[in-house]
Order: sequence, then C-alpha cells, then structure tokens
Amino acid sequence: MAKKNHRGFWKAILLLWALGMVPVLVIGGCVFAASMGWFGALPTFEELENPETYLASEIISSDNEIIGTYFLENRSQVSYDDLSPILVEALVATEDERFWDHSGIDFKSFARVAKGVLSGDQSKGGGSTITQQLAKMLFTETPKNKLDRVRQKFKEWVIAVRLERQYTKEEILAMYLNRFDFLNLAVGIKSASRIYFDTRPSELNIEQSAMLVGMAKNPALYNPLRRDSLTRTRRNVVFLQMVRNGKITEEEKDSLRELPLGLDFQRTSHNTGLAPYFREHIRQNFMPAWLEQNKKPDGSSYNLYTDGLKIYTTINSKMQAGAEEAVNRHMKELQAAFFEHWEGRKLAPFWRVNETEVEEIMDQAKKRSDRYRKMKLAGKSQDSIEFAFNKPVPMQVFSWNGEIDTVMSPMDSIWYYKFYLRAGLMSMNPRTGFVNAWVGGIDHSHFKFDQVYTAKRQVGSTFKPFVYATAIDQGYSPCYEVPNVQVRFDKDVWGLPKDWVPKNSNDEYGGIMTLRQGLAGSVNTITAHLMKKVGPKNVKAMATNLGLDPDGIPEVPSIALGTPDVSVYEMVAAYCAFANKGFYTDPILVTRIEDKNGVVLYEYVPNSREVLSEETAYVMLKILEGVNERGGSGSRLRWYYGFDNPIAGKTGTTQNNSDGWYMGIVPQMVTGVWVGCEDRSAHFRSTRLGQGANMALPIFAHYLGNVYKTPSLGYQIDLDFQKPASGLKVEIDCDRYQRQNNLITPDF
Repeated sequence: MAKKNHRGFWKAILLLWALGMVPVLVIGGCVFAASMGWFGALPTFEELENPETYLASEIISSDNEIIGTYFLENRSQVSYDDLSPILVEALVATEDERFWDHSGIDFKSFARVAKGVLSGDQSKGGGSTITQQLAKMLFTETPKNKLDRVRQKFKEWVIAVRLERQYTKEEILAMYLNRFDFLNLAVGIKSASRIYFDTRPSELNIEQSAMLVGMAKNPALYNPLRRDSLTRTRRNVVFLQMVRNGKITEEEKDSLRELPLGLDFQRTSHNTGLAPYFREHIRQNFMPAWLEQNKKPDGSSYNLYTDGLKIYTTINSKMQAGAEEAVNRHMKELQAAFFEHWEGRKLAPFWRVNETEVEEIMDQAKKRSDRYRKMKLAGKSQDSIEFAFNKPVPMQVFSWNGEIDTVMSPMDSIWYYKFYLRAGLMSMNPRTGFVNAWVGGIDHSHFKFDQVYTAKRQVGSTFKPFVYATAIDQGYSPCYEVPNVQVRFDKDVWGLPKDWVPKNSNDEYGGIMTLRQGLAGSVNTITAHLMKKVGPKNVKAMATNLGLDPDGIPEVPSIALGTPDVSVYEMVAAYCAFANKGFYTDPILVTRIEDKNGVVLYEYVPNSREVLSEETAYVMLKILEGVNERGGSGSRLRWYYGFDNPIAGKTGTTQNNSDGWYMGIVPQMVTGVWVGCEDRSAHFRSTRLGQGANMALPIFAHYLGNVYKTPSLGYQIDLDFQKPASGLKVEIDCDRYQRQNNLITPDF
C-alpha cells in the first residue's frame, strides 16, 4: 500500500512538472517558430538597420525655423539629444518602468499580465515594453483575428530582442517617439511638439510632456482637441506614475494636476503657417527640376513627400512674419475703404464697363473655377452646370474678420471675391540675392494664385527708372534739364498705328525740370523726352539685362510709362542691381538640400553679372531717393510714416488705377509691393485712393518698420548708400551743376 502511495506521489510530481513545463515549452516553441519565420516573414538585418518610415521633407528658414513640410505623414526625425529629459522620464515611468534594465521583454510585467488574464482581472495593465510597442509599429501588420494577434505577439518579442541588440536604449526611445502618431497630422514627437504647443521636443515642459505621453495609451480617446477633460485625467495619471518612480514629489503632482492643458494649437496644412505661397512655389517650380536632375546613389528618384529631405531656404522667419503682418494690417484697412468707396454703386466693383462686359468677365471667371472644370470632366451638361452655379449652397468665404459660414450660390461667391483687393510682396538682399520674405497673397486658403512670381501686371511708373538708367549709362546727368512739355511720337517714324502724345497724370505742363526732379515727381513728359533720346531698343536691352522677360517688352515708346506686364519677382531682382553696384544677381530661394541623414545633396551657386557701371547704379539710387523727398510721389514715407533714413524708391500707378506699386530700396534690402484686384476693370475710381502711394507704399512702410524694430536681424537704420570708391564723374548736386554751367539750358 505504501509502495502504491509512493508511486502516486511521483506521478503527481511529474504531472505538476508537466503542467508547469508545457506553457514554457509552448511559449518557447512559439518563440522559436516566430524566430524562424514560420509565423510570417521577419525584418532582415538591413531592414532593422533602416526601417521603412515615411518622413516629411522640411522647409527650413535661414534662421533655422521649420516653416513648413511636404508630407504623406507629417513626420520628422529627432535624435535622443533633441528630447526634453522630462519627456523621457515621463515616458519611461508611464509606459515601461524597467526600460533601462530589460532586453526587450519585461518578464515581470508579462507575468503580472498573465496572472491578471488567468484570474479575470483586466486591470493589471499592458505587458508590452516600449521596444515591443516600437516593433509593433515598425514591422507588424494589423492582425485579422485573435490567432493572428497571438502569432504577431511572438513576432514582436523576437523583433524587440533584435532591436535591443541593434540599437542603444536612447536610439530606441527616439525611434518610438519619432514613429508615434499623435493625431491631427502630428506624426512623431517633433510634429506633435510644434502642432500642439508651438515648441520643440527639447523645450517641452513637464505638463506638455505628460499630455503627449498620456496620449500614447490611446490617442483617439485622449485627443486634446476633442476631449479636454479626459485628456487632462490621463495626463494626471502620468504625474502619478512619475511620483511612483521618484521623478516628482506628491506636492509637485498636486500642483501640476490643476494646470490646464495649455494648448497652443498650430493647425497644419499647406495653406497655413509662414510663407505658404513661397512653400508652394518651391514645391511646384523649384523641386520638380531638382528631383529630375538629382538621383539617389542607387539611381532611383527622391520622393519629396516621404524621403525626409531638409530644404534650407533664404526666407527669414522674422522678416517673413513682419511682411505678412504688414500686408494684413494695410490690406484690412484698404479693403474697408474699398467697400465704402463702392457702396451702392451699380456693377460694383467694375468701372467703365457695361453690363455685357461684366457678364463676360463673370462667365470667364466661372470657366476658370475648379468646380466648372470638374463638372466638365465629369461630362455634365451645360444646363446642369448653370443650375449648379446658381443654386445656393452652404460654404465658407473669406473675410478680414475671419471665415464666414454662409449660404450663397457659386456665382454669387465669384462676384463676392471680385471685390477683394490682392497683394504681393517680395524682399531681397541685394548683395547676396537671398529672398528674405515672400507674401504671394492675402490668404492662401481662398486665394491660391501667387502674386509674386506667377502674376504679371502692368508696372506703371516703376518701369521709368529703366529708362533713366539707360540715359545715365549713356552719359546723361541727373541734372540734365528738360522742358515739361508734351512730346509727340510720330507714327511714321516710330512705326505706330497712330501718333502718340503722352500726358502727365495731373495734366499740368510748363517750366523746366531736371531728370532728378522728373523722376521724383514721376512726370511722364520728362520720361517720354528721355525715351525719344535713348530709344525703345536700348531701354528694352536695359530691362532685359536687369532680368525682365524680353518677350513681355515690345520695342515701342509706350514702355517708358510702364505698359509691360512684369512680376514682383522680376521687379525686385531688377532694382537690386541699383543697390548692388550695378550687378544683377539671380534671386536665391534655396541654399542647401540635405537627405534625412544630413548628407548635403545641393548647395546654391550664386549667379551674377554686371549690367550697369557702379557709378550709374549709385546715381540711380540718389535720383530714386528724390522720389521719397518733399514733393516726390513717395514722400509720405517721410511726413506720414516718419522715416528719415536713406530710402530710394519708386511708386507706380497704372491706367484707371488698376495697379498700385511701390519699389523700396534701403542699403541692405530691396522690397517690391503690388496691390490690385483680380480684374483690371475692378479698382478705385480716383487716383487719390488708387495710386501706388496709397495702395502699396504703406505695406512697405509697415514692413520696414517691423524689420527695424527687430535688432537681431542686423538692419541698420542709419546706414547710407555706399559711394563708389573711385568717386563720381557725374554731378548729382544740381545746384552746383547749374552754377558750373552758368544756368545754361541744354539744346533740345
């Protein structure tokens, strides 16, 4: 009997051992099977070295601020050294207390979770380490069923161990935070820091870090934009975990839990943020050619949206912000004046056109719209299209006081937007060619057409300096005197359809003027006289050498008064030659491009050429200074805005006040501004309101003031234009010139 009991004892022992070993053997067998790839393919060594990740390409300002991204997933990489230490402490305390000690799998946590599952207690938390979570994000697909999830879990273990062998703990933490999707287009900690708090990962404070770490449990549930209270509760759990791990005290926790989330949400899209028109120009006009000409070492093409390129630009974030503020500040006021100006007028804001012409304008606008093109492509009949365009629908429309939710027909919305004045500004360093600010419109969401590079409008009197530069370059003195009388261009001599006799804008004539006085007052007769002397061919050659498109400049006398259509981009680059001692420099937008690893793929090469003598360039600057002095067309810079530093410039106003221009030059910067409506027949009815001095010059004044108010930019308000070291052969002091010439008036 005793022997029988003895055998039963050993059977029980063996059974207990078997029951204990079976799970171990099963788990071990499953791990072995997963490691052999029997549960599905595992990442190769090369894939572990370079896990596939979609990285956004970053557009970076000259002062090292990220001003935008091009992305499929808005993710940018940071290294461990770029992470706030408190962020790391919060993450480890909450997600993986023994992260620094385990080798990818925390068996203590696993045992705790297993015990909870067996006992039916689901409150024991998750057993996945940070490394396992990373493995799941990087290399495993969404499971189709529970069995698939079990197999996936074993794969995660194997991959986690391999990751721990391949990377340091610090690298794993950085990879985890770079990979995590924090919602609202905030993929990765760098985007999340910027989007939720307008800061960098290295500058996250404890409450910001705790909120982002709290989101890791379930970002859809703990979405701070939708569930503020729930997100705060989860954030406070992170504080509890930090107390438990000795990272903060109970007193600190009690204070921190009372704080609000403190969001500073920066909505991310291609329409928002600094310099949206500039960013779109780089995407559409610069990068396609670069991507075509530059390949990866294996011969494949770079992908702008997934390869994490770093595009370093010449835009200065502070100057760009100052430019956008200047445009918004003035345009809001000008638009209010425009609305008041046209209130109660039939066919407003169109002037000197009849109803039939307005109908044609509106019909063309309809056919240029995206809605019309899409309906045409979809094969909709013309009757269906007309019905759709005249049916009121809910929509959001732009206003200077914020978007308006309204109901109107698409045709009514087109008419609504015809009332809005548009603007373009570009600012460039004449020495380097760097474009520091680019404002292509008043709102990229609603007005996507770029008024800096794409738009070309008549430049009016801002073209006149090219006529004067041609004359000065041929030896004329700025003190050369011309009678203020009308000049006739005979049709037979000049090849015109009829005789052309240009008028002054004020229709006043008489007396004698120097060239300097003529340009300062933007007197048409003086410019016409010069055009007769130097000829359209030479003026066109001058303008072309200064970067203007020759196809847009006919060889006719009328170009003297600014009839060519030119972009703000071209005009700013041209005026830079006056401030750069006669050298024209191609505008530079991108200085360097790097791949995701920091390897330099492109560096700019400056391209400049001499188009004017240094003396001519300096003389032009001194003549253009007169534009802003008493009696000059830009004098309100002095008497209204209070600038007393050296500023050269030129206003421009086209026929019927359709376009208002101002070109401003200070020694370190050249800025061009254009203002007008989309249609040339929509404009102010009076020159007092519609001239460049009223429409465009104030934007320059506000912008210049913003630049000078920011000492860190290094722009010196007391700096003067540099005189040629060799001196001047041309007299620019007209009083002295007249004394030396005994007041003799040249022969006309």
